[in-house]
Amino acid sequence: MLNFNSSFFMPSVFTLIGIPGLESVQCWIGIPFCAMYIVAMTGNSLILLIIKNENSLHIPMYIFLAMLAATDMALSTCILPKMLGIFWFHWPEISLDACLLQMGLIHSFQATESGILLAMALDRYVAICNPLRHATVFSQQLLTHLGLGVTLRAILLALPSLLLIKCRLKLYRTTVISHSYCEHMAMVKLAAEDIRVNKIYGLFVAFAILGFDIIFITMSYVRIFVTVFQLPQKEARVKAFNTCTAHICVFLPFYLLAFFSFFTHRFGSHIPPYVHILLSNLYLLVPPFLNPIVYGVKTKEIRRHVWKMFSSQNS
Repeated sequence: MLNFNSSFFMPSVFTLIGIPGLESVQCWIGIPFCAMYIVAMTGNSLILLIIKNENSLHIPMYIFLAMLAATDMALSTCILPKMLGIFWFHWPEISLDACLLQMGLIHSFQATESGILLAMALDRYVAICNPLRHATVFSQQLLTHLGLGVTLRAILLALPSLLLIKCRLKLYRTTVISHSYCEHMAMVKLAAEDIRVNKIYGLFVAFAILGFDIIFITMSYVRIFVTVFQLPQKEARVKAFNTCTAHICVFLPFYLLAFFSFFTHRFGSHIPPYVHILLSNLYLLVPPFLNPIVYGVKTKEIRRHVWKMFSSQNS
């Protein structure tokens, strides 16, 4: 790394400062974050174990739930260990390659999770609006293709943003990243060069993934609600709606936090930096923490198998 007039040419190491303005209390903030990580890993591991061991749960709804649980565990693990290293052990340094790797993994798993939430919405749509064709439409082959598709989409869309940073941005005003993890815009804004291409591609990816997915999820639920409210019996309406409540409780926080985090980073110059960072952290930590709790409470089959597992251990 060379220093030219207070600028840094091709720095090999960056510094993550954590949460700007809250450095003095970061050690305390790390406690609930660590607790959320433990709950997320435990709850999602339990869901994966139950779905793996129960043949009756090898159906599309629960296969998608297993994909979601595995993605949540990977996403949490990409961010929490390094973040706690900053908060508790004062290990802020990170190499450029490690930073880009973390960035790529985080954005890939975010995009994968969004794709899985879309697949779950389509599954509910077919199950409620066209139940006789559900088993035919959501075949094992389609599930495999959907899993591969959302994963490849995430990787192919995340990879260019890493290459644009690695290959285009050579000169940086500072190597201090005002964030607790390697976030795309937080790093791009450090460059002392033209970053318009990076910004445009970041916007394209955000709308290509989040925008596309939320539009189709919304369209699916409009059709679902129309179908549910046309059912003649109240019990049938309640039963059909209950099959969707867990998914609704999962995707609403995910997309609300995603859009708020995305727009505040780009257009919220009047919002204090620590609010940006806390919301970005919650966007990555809350869904993996919340999803197993929601599905454990709202899904009778998961709840029954959890009870069965613990009662058999106690007997």
